[in-house]
Amino acid sequence: MKELLRQLCALPGVSSWEDKVRDFILAQARPCADQLRVDAMGNVIAFKKGEKPTGSKLLLTAHMDEPGLMVTHITDEGFLKFDAVGQIDRRVLLGKRVLVGPALLPAVVGLKAYHLVSRDEEKNVPKLEDFYLDIGAKNKEETQKLVQLGDVAAFDCPPEALGANLLKGRALGGRMGCAVLLTLLAEELPMDCTFVFTAQREVGARGAFGAAFSVHPQVALVLEGAPAADLPGVPAHQRGCALGKGVVLPFMDQGVLADRGLFETLRSLAEAHAIPWQLREDISGKGDAMAVQRAASGVRTAALALPVRYPNTPVSLARLEDGAGMLALTRAFITHLSKED
Repeated sequence: MKELLRQLCALPGVSSWEDKVRDFILAQARPCADQLRVDAMGNVIAFKKGEKPTGSKLLLTAHMDEPGLMVTHITDEGFLKFDAVGQIDRRVLLGKRVLVGPALLPAVVGLKAYHLVSRDEEKNVPKLEDFYLDIGAKNKEETQKLVQLGDVAAFDCPPEALGANLLKGRALGGRMGCAVLLTLLAEELPMDCTFVFTAQREVGARGAFGAAFSVHPQVALVLEGAPAADLPGVPAHQRGCALGKGVVLPFMDQGVLADRGLFETLRSLAEAHAIPWQLREDISGKGDAMAVQRAASGVRTAALALPVRYPNTPVSLARLEDGAGMLALTRAFITHLSKED
C-alpha cells in the first residue's frame, strides 16, 4: 500500500480535473473489479463480488480530488490571476510552485514585493485577488498561447519520506483512502463491495452525492482525512487528533452525525483487533459522509479518518502506520458486516 500511496500522491487532481488520478485508479481497478464504470460526475465506481452475495449493501468511498487554483484572468503583463478551487490557506501561497493546465506548465505564486508593503498591509493576510501566477511570459499574447481561462493549477509537491515513517505530499487524507480501497479491491472479499473513488469533494462533496444515489447502498463507510493539531502553540484541550496515535473515528462534523450503531461497531472492532484509534475533538468541516448519508431515503453512514498535518495547504504530513490502521479496521469492518443477516 505504501507504493500505491506514493504513486497517487505524485498525481495532480484538482477538483473537476481529476483525470490523471482517475486514469491511475482505473488501471489498478480494472483487473480486480467485476464491474467498473465512470459516472457523469467523474466518479470511479467499482463493484467486486465477495464470498457472500449482498449486492449493493455496502459502499466504501474515498475522494480523488484536491484543492487548487483556477485561472480567471490574464493581465496585460502576462501574469495569471486566479481563484481558489476548494479551501486554500492563503497564508502559505507566496512563492509556491504550481503546475498549470493540461500541459502542467511550471509557475510560481507571486505577490507584491515585501519592500513595497505598507505597515497596515504587513499586519494582514493578503487577499486572494492580490496574488498572481508567474509563468515567465513576456506579455499577455505569449501567455495566451500557453494558458486558457478556466485552466487549473495544482501545487507541485512530489511525495517524499520525512523523518520517522512520515510521508510528505499532496492531498494525503483522500489519497490514503484511495490507496486503502485499491488494496482491498485486490483482495478476496467476504461479501460484495462497491468501491467509489469520488470527484469534487473539495467543492462540496458533489461526486459523492451522485454516486450514493446511483449505488443506493444500505451502509456506507467513508475514508477521509482529519486535521491533526499536535502542534506548537496549540493548547492541549484543542489538539484533538494527533499523528501516530491511530486512525480517527469521527462521531460528528458540521455536516453529519455518524450512525451510532456503526460507530460503536468500529470502536469495538478496533479494540478487539488491537488497532490504535482515537477520537477527534475538533468537529469543524464537512465532506463526503454528509452527501452519502442524505442520499435517496438515507444511508447508514460512518467514517474513518487519517490524521493529517497542514491540510488545505500545498503540502501535508501523515504517518504511515495510521494509514495501516485505517486499512486493518476497514478490512475488519467488511468481515463483520458479512456475518450479519
